[in-house]
Amino acid sequence: MGGPILIQACLNGARFPAAHPALPVTPAQIADDVHAVVLAGADAVHLHCKDDEGLDTFDPDTHDAVITAAKVIAPGLPISVTTGAWALPDPAARVRAVHAWSVLPDVASVNWHEVGSLAVVEALMEREIGVEAGLWSMDDVQAWAASPVRDEMRRVLVELPDGIDKVEMIELARAMIGGVRAVAPEMPLLLHGEGESAWPALRHALRLGLQTRIGLEDTLHLPGGEDAPDNATLVRVARELADELA
Repeated sequence: MGGPILIQACLNGARFPAAHPALPVTPAQIADDVHAVVLAGADAVHLHCKDDEGLDTFDPDTHDAVITAAKVIAPGLPISVTTGAWALPDPAARVRAVHAWSVLPDVASVNWHEVGSLAVVEALMEREIGVEAGLWSMDDVQAWAASPVRDEMRRVLVELPDGIDKVEMIELARAMIGGVRAVAPEMPLLLHGEGESAWPALRHALRLGLQTRIGLEDTLHLPGGEDAPDNATLVRVARELADELA
């Protein structure tokens, strides 16, 4: 695995299979990618379980098959999954799905702005699955800060949007990180972007000594704008950047 700064590989996201020829979809493809990114320097993996059409799903059989395949190929590697509402809009249905999983991930991310997020967090905690709180705005930071489960998170994800210039990115990151630190100074923070903000956010995270992530979920390109061939290459470049700043 990697080095002193945690780098999480985000393998596929909500993207459709046509988005990239190396986007992993099936349990076997995801397992192969997990193996590749670990060799490239990833310390953890975040993935989306997908159905036969490549759509995100909470289906317990699919979920169990994916998590089993990932854990067989990389025992002990922290595996995170999404609980994004786009895959299952009804919060009660998401809660039922979490309780139906037989093979548990180590962590699951929850977008704090989504309707029913607290119920999903509580369901994950009941199953002893760690929670990553996904915060996308200062409103999210304030809502998380006021939450009764605020201090129970495995980490907070400070998630920066696409289409934001470097100055705006740094200002937003500073404000959100400051909001988290003000109420939970010891909370682990993972800073990342998406699209055009992915690499600038990763570099900013490394400079701050924060956890970060990279993968085909967040960007299809290398830092210079070239097409990324696969997740392992993205992770390898990120680890090289981290080593340069170590």
